[in-house]
Amino acid sequence: MALKWMGWLTLAALIAVNFWGCARVPGQAGSGAVPPGSEAQEPPNVDLTAPVDPKLVEAQNRFGFELLAQLQQEAPQENRVLSPLSVSMALSMAQAGAAGATLDAMKLTLNLEGMEVTAVNDAIATQIAILEAADPDTQLELANSLWARAGGIDLKPDFVDIAESAYRAEVQVLDFGQPSALRTINSWVERATAGKIPGILDEISRDDVLFLLNAVYFKGAWQSPFDPNETRQEPFYRTDGSTANRPLMTQSGDFSYTEGENFQAVNLPYGNGRLSMVVVLPKTEAALAELQAQLTADTWQQWRSEFSQRPGNLRLPRFQMEYGVGLNEPLKDLGLGLAFDPDQADFSNLSDASTFISEVKHKTFIEVNEAGTEAAGATSIGISVTSAPIQPPLPFQMVVNRPFFIAIQDQVSGSILFMGWVMDPTS
Repeated sequence: MALKWMGWLTLAALIAVNFWGCARVPGQAGSGAVPPGSEAQEPPNVDLTAPVDPKLVEAQNRFGFELLAQLQQEAPQENRVLSPLSVSMALSMAQAGAAGATLDAMKLTLNLEGMEVTAVNDAIATQIAILEAADPDTQLELANSLWARAGGIDLKPDFVDIAESAYRAEVQVLDFGQPSALRTINSWVERATAGKIPGILDEISRDDVLFLLNAVYFKGAWQSPFDPNETRQEPFYRTDGSTANRPLMTQSGDFSYTEGENFQAVNLPYGNGRLSMVVVLPKTEAALAELQAQLTADTWQQWRSEFSQRPGNLRLPRFQMEYGVGLNEPLKDLGLGLAFDPDQADFSNLSDASTFISEVKHKTFIEVNEAGTEAAGATSIGISVTSAPIQPPLPFQMVVNRPFFIAIQDQVSGSILFMGWVMDPTS
């Protein structure tokens, strides 16, 4: 009897908004009470058969590939895994409070120049509803929350309304001066990610007045699990020329597969097949750098159309890894520098106070084993003042024993939930 396992993809995003003063939700006197209607919002009336806006998906995926490329340049021999959905959704919430040149910079960085802010918010609301209903055989949940410091300047009502309606955010007011505030916010993250992200905040400073959190939780099973009895320790070839024994799982059968001059790729479905993991392997060790430069949103979209069923033999590492990184500099390099500038940033649609982004961090955890995938990620953003062959194809051989790329995607909309380079798997 095949082992049935439910794997997790979990991710959380946090926006920390810091001002020189304090903030309160409109209509609140700073008592710490929860404002009316601040509970998690009900899903909007969305046609679940409609597609996710392709302009939004293209923008999110393009941003993800660009950000991953920036991170890989910084340390090309290290593991790099992130969630473009998390980071882009978190920044989109911040974008809802931006204006002027800062808004233009955020649109440029997020590849959303062709969409109005209201259209982005509406598209994300639809995306949340559609992705959550994508596969009844899996569990995919997206949650948002907004935490404001009790007392001080008012957040603009339109901004709070967008958080509640478009992002279905739960709105809470806390006394940030109390030690329990840190535990309360981190506990929300832990609950929203099924314990995979135990917390995102290390501290709350006296300038912190607002935190916006986003969490994505996925739980599903491989359609075809690997047999643990077939897993063997085999050499994995690192980029520095060294080798290390790693457990390689084995499976033979018909796969959704494609290949190019310098790569092989296999698509491994979960549940009913709508959500899947794509594994891309350079054909040779020398092809790694070439493939990393080649891997963009455009080539990814082209490859997605080229998968077809083909018999083959796959050997894939069982691995677990964690990753954490500050995103300030990569985002500045992608064009978001203005939003980090205390003298020029404009978030006047969030509050009348002068604000700027002070810090963006991202953390991930991923585990792949014979039965499926478990992964978690967290993003924190702080804002401060101021075709088919004629003959049957021969079976392919794909031995993932050198650095490789992974992506977890919605095959219908093309939304990428998780992506990254695995340079050295460990378990």
